[in-house]
Amino acid sequence: MNMNNSNYCIDIFKRKRYPTREITIGNLKLGGTNPIRLQSMTTADTMDTEKSVEESIKMIDAGCELVRLTAPSKKEAENLGAIRKVLEDQGYNTPLVADIHFTPNAAEVAARLVQKVRVNPGNYADKKKFDEIEYTNESYLEELERIEKKFTPLVLLCKKEGTAMRIGTNHGSLSDRILSRFGDTPEGMVESAMEFIRICSKNDFHELVISMKASNTLVMVQAYRLLVSVMRNANMNYPLHLGVTEAGDGEDGRIKSAVGIGALLEDGLGDTIRVSLTEDPEHEIPVARKLAKKFDNIQNEYVIQEDGININYSPYNYERQKTNTVLNIGGSNAPVVISDLSRKEKIKPSNFYGFGYNYSVDLDKWNINEQAADYVYLGSQSIDFEIPGTLRLVIDFNYWNEHHQNDNQYIPLVNKKELQLISNPELAFFYSHNAEDLDIDFITNHHNLILLLTTEYSNRTQLFRKFRSKLANKNIYNPVVLTYEENNSDEETFQINTSSYAGTMLIDGFGDGLWIKSTQPLQIINSTTFGILQATRTRISKTEYISCPSCGRTLFDLQETTTRIREKTAHLKGLKIGIMGCIVNGPGEMADADYGYVGTGPGKITMYKEKTVVRKNVDEENAVQELINLIKEHGDWIEPQP
Repeated sequence: MNMNNSNYCIDIFKRKRYPTREITIGNLKLGGTNPIRLQSMTTADTMDTEKSVEESIKMIDAGCELVRLTAPSKKEAENLGAIRKVLEDQGYNTPLVADIHFTPNAAEVAARLVQKVRVNPGNYADKKKFDEIEYTNESYLEELERIEKKFTPLVLLCKKEGTAMRIGTNHGSLSDRILSRFGDTPEGMVESAMEFIRICSKNDFHELVISMKASNTLVMVQAYRLLVSVMRNANMNYPLHLGVTEAGDGEDGRIKSAVGIGALLEDGLGDTIRVSLTEDPEHEIPVARKLAKKFDNIQNEYVIQEDGININYSPYNYERQKTNTVLNIGGSNAPVVISDLSRKEKIKPSNFYGFGYNYSVDLDKWNINEQAADYVYLGSQSIDFEIPGTLRLVIDFNYWNEHHQNDNQYIPLVNKKELQLISNPELAFFYSHNAEDLDIDFITNHHNLILLLTTEYSNRTQLFRKFRSKLANKNIYNPVVLTYEENNSDEETFQINTSSYAGTMLIDGFGDGLWIKSTQPLQIINSTTFGILQATRTRISKTEYISCPSCGRTLFDLQETTTRIREKTAHLKGLKIGIMGCIVNGPGEMADADYGYVGTGPGKITMYKEKTVVRKNVDEENAVQELINLIKEHGDWIEPQP
């Protein structure tokens, strides 16, 4: 695939909406200059007309502009007509989307009854059994001809009926054919979609939306970027549906979605979004609205001057920016976390509880959890009690100069003028509000300087990219701590904004630490910071749950089950557990998870170790305990601390 480092967006250093083709979905216009559209999916059985209508109305009233319903067979597809009629009789004309997996005949029924069908190239005409298949060029071409023959009838039908289509690739359901030739890669995801896009184009059908979903935010972002690059090279500009699949619930689901979706919105990509939460579907819409709103009417932007400097990394593959090691920052170290106590009038041991430290009076020792900050900024203050040996203190230069010059426990925070007053190679944090136009030549003489990168402008992503390019151009390898100030009083908005900003940089391998400043409680700031690092897979501090958002195919209560599994396994740091309601994406996502819990029949669960089935037809009432037994058998279980 031919691509260059900036071909996936209009301007790598300026946030501009990528101009896509406008398409029509019922009474809705999508793409082009239209607003980013918000959508969600029902969880009810599609054969239950009353419940499907009830859920749809809740979603629409919450602001949902496209309602998706599953159609796993012809009977569900046929009932979409009844659901649509009841909704329209009650005055609801929001377009309906049929979600199709495995069943072309259901897609052809649905195309006559609703305004849009979603097909998954991985299972519409292919199979997934994790078989490795050797293809010659000739035999592979024969497979493409077979797929075209199977897919073309739906294309022609949609064209005739005026029905739009989403070609939705899922990382977890790439076919054996694609995996055999391209591997489990963004390239494979893009080619899977492009095969179907080319068939549509050949038949002059262009009412298309394309998606590249994955539970791994790095894979998801890289795949969308690569898709746009490939489409641009082919003179195509179909609109994009954005989403992180199986994002989970609560704080984790919101942060993970904001990291992935926000990274693409930062570059002007995306025409419709769905935030996939393991919660009631109407809860997804406010989160999606806040994400979209963040990129509307952007103000206070700094105009970046064109100077011929381009990005020095590939946006299609992860590679961490090379930096030197200073203390435990940079080099091969995981990104550090800085907390902030500078606003406290009198610092006490209890203040440390909010960022991962708990002092036991009885044992006279500190307990440190997995989400403990590495540094704490005190401003112009000292502490008068013993702190954990793993924690380092940062203070303002003047206070350090007067009280702690010879105390290795304290590290000064300096500006450019103050830096000249301490001798090299003195260790220090360097802080400046003007990352956008900072002359960095002087840094070359200060190898032990840790750079706190910040700006007061809204186009932080583009400014930080430019700064990164300047560092690389001048061969400066000082470690960089990304610093963001976000004082929104709404906790969810705070999480979304910081996640989308910081996540973009970390996904692209830039940033040796993260310092989020906010008026939010310390515990919220700390958990959000570690959540962003977890979502970008740059620092693992807890169990990761790859949990689908539920739909009409789901064979158990996902919200209740996810809660029960989390209660038993949340202490297993670094373990990835997939919780899937059905087999559509279950087996594929198990390849990315360490263990899988997948509904395969009413009241029956199948257990996976990675992509291998190890327990079949486990009774649901015993399934959580069986999952724990499976984890124990493979040596990954540790007993929770009391």
